[in-house]
Amino acid sequence: MSKAARLREQSARERIAAQQAAARRAEMRRRGIFVGGSILAVIAVVVALIVVYANKSNTPQKVAGGPHGTVLPASVSNDITGVPAATLDSVGAGSLGTSVVSQGAIVPISGSPLTSGGKPEMLYIGAEYCPYCAATRWAMAVALSRFGTFTTPLKGFHSSSTDVYPNTPTLTFYQQGYSSKYLTFTPVENEDINRNLLQATTTSQQALWVKYDTTQTADGPSQGYPFIDFGNKVAVKLPPYNPQVLHGLTWAQVASDLHNPSSTVAQSVLGAANYITAAICKMTGNAPSSVCTSTAVTKITKSEPSI
Repeated sequence: MSKAARLREQSARERIAAQQAAARRAEMRRRGIFVGGSILAVIAVVVALIVVYANKSNTPQKVAGGPHGTVLPASVSNDITGVPAATLDSVGAGSLGTSVVSQGAIVPISGSPLTSGGKPEMLYIGAEYCPYCAATRWAMAVALSRFGTFTTPLKGFHSSSTDVYPNTPTLTFYQQGYSSKYLTFTPVENEDINRNLLQATTTSQQALWVKYDTTQTADGPSQGYPFIDFGNKVAVKLPPYNPQVLHGLTWAQVASDLHNPSSTVAQSVLGAANYITAAICKMTGNAPSSVCTSTAVTKITKSEPSI
């Protein structure tokens, strides 16, 4: 290779490195704020992210049980998918209150109906390393279980150990099967635990992500995780609660706490699940009525008519 060619290659590598660094900075700003956080908390999170990424090891992370999670015991899965309606009604909005909508975590959107297989489509775009996705998936699993059935085993996972809220216990929706007569659930785990591409978005999925979840930053427009589009009627654009409430817990402990309405986990996860349930009901035309007219969902839709 000639000297001029080597210089051109070096210059190209430097440009790519600069672009990647800018993308990481944009993501820090995009997801550095959790709902209900104070200004000091936001600053602390951003600083923590900068320190984490500056010192991040290049060694790929390994996940117990396989690269994409560990199949959960049936008892744990049943605790997640079998939360009683009475428990959900008891929690209501939980610790979320009305901040979910007022602070932009869940927002009304409009567009041509989003459908798949002749049913309203719930599109989820997340990443396996993402701690905010980690928190949101628990609520999604509880809510989706009210409308259908997971047809492949639920798999336990942990968010990145080198990100803010490290090792948050969660699930992964990578290649997750789901069946419902009311909706189509389309999960896209866009990046894996090491931030490598795992599932690419389609052209239409990317267009929705850009349209409804673009934030202008100093480095340009940026999309964040998690993003959920409920039939082009409602969107989740920010994590509905702080992942810190899950810190240090096992999958079994989180699943068990879901059945204790007074627990911190239930107040956060089930509160978010009720909001997500209300969003699903909006796209399904309030079907089934047994779910969509439940006490918790009715209260949420009355207090938040945009959902």
